[in-house]
Amino acid sequence: MLCEREKYDKISEESNRKTGDDMKIIVSGAKGQLGYDVIKRLEALGIQAVGVDLPELDITDADAVGAFVSREKPDGFIHCAAYTAVDAAETEKELCSSVNEKGTLNVARACQKNACKLIYISTDYVFSGEGEEEFETDSPKAPCNHYGASKLAGEIAASENCDKCFIVRISWVFGVNGKNFVRTMLRLSETKDELTVVCDQVGSPTYTEDLAVLLCDMIKTEKYGVYHATNEGLCTWAEFAAEIMRLAGRKTKIIPVASSEYKTVAVRPLNSRMSKKSLDENGFSRLPAWQDALERYLGILNEC
Repeated sequence: MLCEREKYDKISEESNRKTGDDMKIIVSGAKGQLGYDVIKRLEALGIQAVGVDLPELDITDADAVGAFVSREKPDGFIHCAAYTAVDAAETEKELCSSVNEKGTLNVARACQKNACKLIYISTDYVFSGEGEEEFETDSPKAPCNHYGASKLAGEIAASENCDKCFIVRISWVFGVNGKNFVRTMLRLSETKDELTVVCDQVGSPTYTEDLAVLLCDMIKTEKYGVYHATNEGLCTWAEFAAEIMRLAGRKTKIIPVASSEYKTVAVRPLNSRMSKKSLDENGFSRLPAWQDALERYLGILNEC
């Protein structure tokens, strides 16, 4: 029997055989969790990947971005670079907006000038986070913090300045190359018998290795538009933490608490449920279940 990821890869490989073009793709934020896995996936598919990050390229420098894209002449640009420090964004608003809005505007204009496809990575934080229903791709936008507002501004900059544009919203990201909730829980469990974790924020984790498969399939198509792409299934942060402990064989007890008891600088959305309807309608495979992704991820961490 094939596991969920093997089935997912098999579908992707069949798609690749049908549309296996000789392409060059720029990946910004190459040193981050998602950029790292996107480059790995592109290389595995035999697609030329050009990874960039600071200090090689500052996306807030319009001239530098324009010159770089014109020189490389890529077929696509997967824009993973972003300011993602949610709490710090409340006091570093100018820097956050400069990267997420101005930087994206520079990338979008360069892509448009060079007839290049663009994938802009966005977030569930563009929504209000209220209610219990799934947010559709066209649901009203009402960010509850500055990070979300800056990413929404980036969405607008991308879609209004590049005709060949995909917007992909994700949430609760974890991957091998960087800091994330899973690593934090594992680190804390080494010295803590109990951990308090919020239990009233609901969403879906996103494993960058699985997301990279989708993005690399998507960039080869012309199915432009807005998508939601997270691993399948819902959980609270407390449930996510409990599954991390169970799968990792840790004895640390997870104590669920309300968000009101766990104060943060930036407000977090309580509802991060997002509809995958646009993936289905355009023939893209949904990502495997988050529990399956987490188990595979922990297996990789154990090998490191």
